[in-house]
Amino acid sequence: MKRQGSQGRSPESAGSPCLWVTGGSRGIGRAVARRFGEAGWRVAVQYCRREPEAKRTADLVKAAGGEAFIVQADVRDAGQVAKAARSIEERWHRLDALICCAGVAEDGLIVRTALDRWNTVIDTNLTGVFHCLREAAKLLEKHGGNIVVVGSFAGFHGAGGQAAYSASKAGLLALARSAAWEWGPNNIRVNVVLPGWQRTDLAGQAMPEGPWLADHALGRTPDLDEVVGSIYRLATVEDTSGQVWNLDSRLL
Repeated sequence: MKRQGSQGRSPESAGSPCLWVTGGSRGIGRAVARRFGEAGWRVAVQYCRREPEAKRTADLVKAAGGEAFIVQADVRDAGQVAKAARSIEERWHRLDALICCAGVAEDGLIVRTALDRWNTVIDTNLTGVFHCLREAAKLLEKHGGNIVVVGSFAGFHGAGGQAAYSASKAGLLALARSAAWEWGPNNIRVNVVLPGWQRTDLAGQAMPEGPWLADHALGRTPDLDEVVGSIYRLATVEDTSGQVWNLDSRLL
């Protein structure tokens, strides 16, 4: 099979490369969208409920030099994700990269975690990525491209009081690696990044400081710009797939 990278565009899809980012209304998703905008990409900013924040992200992408539009979809709903994918295809006729940033966290001991809380985390963080991967693959299979899934250190080691979150992130590792094996023949690369602690709404009051950073070899959490830069590089490489990239200084 002849390898087709981002340079092998068909005439009807010529133009700047296109990104689909989930969870794009805030946090890492917003920072990722802006970084790709700076590189001249067209960015589909997917959000669930925070439309004003998603519009702000799109404005930041445009101000940085890219093109953007917002698309609403709850990743837990396969139909909504499929509709989002169709809107991207109808608008740009192609996709070059998917970055899965949407996620939720739920604190609680296992014996105190209500089933609906467990299901919300698993359905968002794991099944939601499954929905997005399937739809993105349909757009990427003709010419190849990159998928980057935002995972978590907790997916390797677990975390007391975060069983649902840790389990969902552990599942992402196998899901992404399975996708890498299945889609490699179509030159679709799938990788996972572990972004470390970031000062986002998801981290909340759990953000570690001082002595709580003793497990970090560098004694600090990673800079968001550096994390986003690593995600950008992984979304543009052509010979790396099925890998997990730890972006802070904790040892796996």
